[in-house]
Amino acid sequence: MNNTLILDERAIELEDLAPILSDQAPHLELAPETREAIETSRKVIEKVLADGKTVYGVNTGFGRLANKSIPEDKLKLLQKNLILSHATGVGSPLSVGVSRLMLFLRIRALSRGCSGVRVELVERLIELFNRDLIPVIPQQGSVGASGDLAPLAHMALCLLGMGEIWKKGERRETAEVFREEGIDSFVLQAKEGLGLINGTQCMTAIGVRTWLEGMRLADAADIACAMSLEALRGSVQPFQAKVHEARGQLGQLECARHLRKLLEGSEIIPSHRDCDKVQDPYSLRCVPQVHGAVRDCLRFVRGILEAEVNAVTDNPLVFADGDVISAGNFHGQPVAQAMDFLGIALSTLGNISERRIEQMVNPLLSGLPAFLAPNPGIESGLMIPQVVAASLASENKVLAHPSSVDTIPTSANQEDHVSMGTTAARHARDIARNIARILGIEMICAAQGLEFDRGLKAGKGVEAAYHCLRKSIPPLERDRFLAPDLEKAFQLILQGDIQDAAARAIQTT
Repeated sequence: MNNTLILDERAIELEDLAPILSDQAPHLELAPETREAIETSRKVIEKVLADGKTVYGVNTGFGRLANKSIPEDKLKLLQKNLILSHATGVGSPLSVGVSRLMLFLRIRALSRGCSGVRVELVERLIELFNRDLIPVIPQQGSVGASGDLAPLAHMALCLLGMGEIWKKGERRETAEVFREEGIDSFVLQAKEGLGLINGTQCMTAIGVRTWLEGMRLADAADIACAMSLEALRGSVQPFQAKVHEARGQLGQLECARHLRKLLEGSEIIPSHRDCDKVQDPYSLRCVPQVHGAVRDCLRFVRGILEAEVNAVTDNPLVFADGDVISAGNFHGQPVAQAMDFLGIALSTLGNISERRIEQMVNPLLSGLPAFLAPNPGIESGLMIPQVVAASLASENKVLAHPSSVDTIPTSANQEDHVSMGTTAARHARDIARNIARILGIEMICAAQGLEFDRGLKAGKGVEAAYHCLRKSIPPLERDRFLAPDLEKAFQLILQGDIQDAAARAIQTT
């Protein structure tokens, strides 16, 4: 197949995972050397059993029950019971895209050949992925330490012909789907149940999606700022290259460069060169410093997530040299801290955007009609969208409270320090969605601010963003039902339509 991904030793980058979150997922195949690595690891487990050795998770209980030896004739039941007892997730399910990515990341981890599972197990997971039969996975219930135990157990449950599965976007009983598809339930053998549920794939899958959205939001924030600066007749002087070279922060340099490109060719900016304004407020003047810091955070988070995407997070680890080592690669602290950092950074985009919205709707600050209404007084214009932005920005301040500093003992104090990484990832995801809505409101306000003098053109990037927005959202000529406009702007930003339009425009300059 043309859209085939061969699972081999090559590292996967985060951008490679974007199609898996959509309906463009590749067809997976194991490379010969990957198959060999999995088989070698499995032979170690088989030798452990043949030699009568006691190894955690292979022929013992789990967690505080690790000291309980399990007879050989009960090992299959042990692994099945592990999945059944751990599939206790609650809450609404993860999206199909995130669940699909979670399945892929578990396949990727097992294919590294350090988990001691059979090739047949990995091939069954690949079969489900290639048929787009995706487990339904509740999003709550993980403390992110001994792996994402509950979410991954729900993923593994479908192998047993149990639980629920997404088929063509419909939530179905797995047993029913398996009958339709002619798929038999899978019988887990020694170590395989544990091999399926020890890992950080839930928090990592949510994190990857949030990072991809965060990258789009960083661009959207710059575009929103450039639009607002034009509407407010702000200054471009603070964006000069030499200002930012004097400090040397990489994200700041990138943001200032992006802003200069977006504003290039503006007729509005030179039109007020001799005005009385001395300085712009921080929400305009300090944008490279604030937005740039978010870009630096995204750079850091990328490194953490790419390491995790390509990692083995199983326990115990089964090495080709015969060692079986019980350790802690399943602990989610690296991802948890990165997700907290990402949530905090993205929140600042909302905070500063909401302040620019206030600059535009407040007639004491903007020089524009009150609340950008054509007829203030009889019309409220964009008064309440600013209130919505303030609400979302304040909500983000609560969501941005770091989860990774929290811990609560579990499993009779055997697992006495946990990461809360999946909670951190979920909060960062929710913050990102709120940011997309705040930036959408800012763009609506900025576009409306530009309407009061369309005799002059804005910068090429700003004009492109303006026209993209206007294809879906007309100017405000009188008060109207605004909620659909806010939703349209949210979707344009989340899907990257406005960012793509601006990028095309500035690439031609």
